[in-house]
Amino acid sequence: MTAHVPPLVLPPRLIRAASVLPPKDRQRLDDTLNRLHATNGRLWLAEDRVRGGLSEAEIADCKREIDQLNAERNNLAERVDEVLAALAGPPRADAVLHTETLSSVLDRLSVLTLRIWRSEEAAPFDAAVAQRVPLLHAQHEALSEALDVLAADVAAGARLLPTPARFKLYGGSTATNEAISPSRHLHRVIAFGGLSESGKSTGADYIRRLVGAQRFKIGYLLRQAAHHHGLADPYRLSPRRQAELLLEELNRFAEAHVETGLFTIESVHDDESMAELKIMLGERLQVVYLSAPFDVRVARSGSTPHAVAAKDAVKIQRGADKVEAMADHVIDNSGSVIDLRARLRRIAETPRLTVPLQIADLSALALPTAVAAATAVFAEDMHSVGEPVRLAALTGSPSTGSWIAGWSDIDLFVIAEHEGTEPVSAALKKYEAALEGLATVGLTLATPDELTARRLTPRLAFVLHQLQDGQPVLHTSAGLELPVISRRDLVMAGAQDLPQVILTMRRLRAGATPTSLRPLYRHLVLAVRLLLREQGVWVSGPDEILAAAAQLPGLPTLTVPALVAVVDEWLTRSSEGALQSVCTAVDHLLAWYAAQVSAA
Repeated sequence: MTAHVPPLVLPPRLIRAASVLPPKDRQRLDDTLNRLHATNGRLWLAEDRVRGGLSEAEIADCKREIDQLNAERNNLAERVDEVLAALAGPPRADAVLHTETLSSVLDRLSVLTLRIWRSEEAAPFDAAVAQRVPLLHAQHEALSEALDVLAADVAAGARLLPTPARFKLYGGSTATNEAISPSRHLHRVIAFGGLSESGKSTGADYIRRLVGAQRFKIGYLLRQAAHHHGLADPYRLSPRRQAELLLEELNRFAEAHVETGLFTIESVHDDESMAELKIMLGERLQVVYLSAPFDVRVARSGSTPHAVAAKDAVKIQRGADKVEAMADHVIDNSGSVIDLRARLRRIAETPRLTVPLQIADLSALALPTAVAAATAVFAEDMHSVGEPVRLAALTGSPSTGSWIAGWSDIDLFVIAEHEGTEPVSAALKKYEAALEGLATVGLTLATPDELTARRLTPRLAFVLHQLQDGQPVLHTSAGLELPVISRRDLVMAGAQDLPQVILTMRRLRAGATPTSLRPLYRHLVLAVRLLLREQGVWVSGPDEILAAAAQLPGLPTLTVPALVAVVDEWLTRSSEGALQSVCTAVDHLLAWYAAQVSAA
C-alpha cells in the first residue's frame, strides 16, 4: 500500500466512548484497528494480484497469502471486540440483540474507506466509476452514523452484541506424522496463565530480568509457526497440533541461541494445548497460574469492574481459567511484590545445592591463639542454639589461612531463622569481648528463606560461592540447602557492586591520609578483581590480583608494593611511601575507568 492510503476514521461518539478505557486498552484498540485497516489494504492488493496473469505456482502462493491475511483479519477483529466489550453497559430489560459485533461494522467501514480511495484513483479514467464515488461517500456517512448509534446503544445497555468468536477455519488441522521432541538446548520453560490483571506480564518480565530468560507471547510463537508452515490460523488447530507448533518454535530459537537456559511463555489461553505440551516437555515445562481476587485485579487495572469482567469473560470462553487445575504452581498474587518475586525465584532458579560442608580445623588457619580460642567458643555457641542456626562460618582472610595480625578483620557469616537473632547477637557480643580488641568483627546474618529467594548482596553471593566450592565452616546443620552461585552470577553481582566500589575509592582518594592506606588499598584490590572477572580473568590474593591488572586493555601498569610491605608500613605508622604508590595506582585506575565508561 502507498503512503497516501486514507486512515480509518472512527465516528465521534465511538471515540468518546473509547476514551474512558484505561490507557493500555486505548493503545491496544488503536494498534489493533490500525493493523486491521492495514491488513484489509494488503488483502485488497493480494486479491488484485491473483486476478492478474500469474502462473499456477504464483496463484497458489497468492491464495495462501490471502488465506493468511483473512485469518489475521478475523483474529484482529476478535481482539477489537475483546477491548470494546468493556464499553457495554449493564443490559436493560428491553435490550435487543444486534446482528453483528462492533468490529464487524468497523471492518466494513475499513473496507469501504479503501473502496472509496481506489475508486477515486480510478475515477479520472472511468466515467462509470466516477458516478459511483458520491454514492460510496453516502454509504460511508450512513455506515459511520449507524456505528455511532450502535456504540451509544451498547454503552447505554439498550443493545446486546453477539458472541465475538468467528470460528473461521484456515489451514490444516491434523498433526504431523513425525513426533517432535525437545531440542537438547531447550532446558526449561515457564508458562504463565491467569485471568486479566493477574500479573502474567509482570511475572514474566521479572524472570527475564532475574535470570536472563527469553520472553515470548504465546500468540507470537503460533504466528511464527503459521508463517513457517503456510498456515493461516493456528488457533483453529487441535490442541495437540498447537503444542507441536509451540515446541517447534521454541526448539528453533533454542538451537539458534544455545546460551539461553530458560524461556517464558505468557498468556496461556487454554489447558488442553498446555497439557499436550507438558507431555512433550515433561518437567522441563513448569506451568504457573497467577490468581488474585476480582477486586484486587480491578484495583490494579485502573479500569472499571465491568471492563475487567468483560476481559475475563473472553479469557474464560477460551478456557484460560481451566489452566489452574493443571498448573504446576498456583500463586496467590494478591499480596506484596516481594512475596511474588520470592515465589517466582524459587521456580525460576536452578535447583538448590545440598553440599557436604566440612567443619573447619581452626588449628590449620594460622590464627593467633586467642583468636582461635574465641572462635572455637563462638562455634560451640552456634551449635548449642540448635535448629534456628543453620550455619556459621568465617569468611575472608581468616578462613583461608592468610590472617595478618593488625591488618585482617574477622567477618562472620551466619544463616539462622528469624527467631535465632537474639542468641546469635548474644554470642557475637561474647565473641567480641573475648577478642579484647585483637580484631574488628563484622557479622552477616541471613535467613534460609532469604537465600532461597536469592535476596543476595554481591558480597553474600561471593561467600555462598566459596562455600559451594568447599570452604570449611564453623557449624552447620544436616540437610542445609544453598542456592547455586555460578561464575556468571558472580560476574553479574560484581557488575552491580563495582559502581559503589568506585565511588567509595574515589571518596577515599580525595581525602587520603596515612590512615586511609588500608581501606584505599582494599578497595583498589576489590575494584581490580571485579573488573578482571568481567574480562573472564579469575585470580585470588591481593598481590596476584594487582599483577593481573595488566590484562585490563589500556590500563597503565599499577606499581604497588607487595602486601607484606604495605602491611609493614601500616603497622609501623610509616605509610607515606606505600600510600603514595597506592594513590598513584588508584589515580591510574580511576582515570582508565572514566575513559571506559565514557565510550569515547
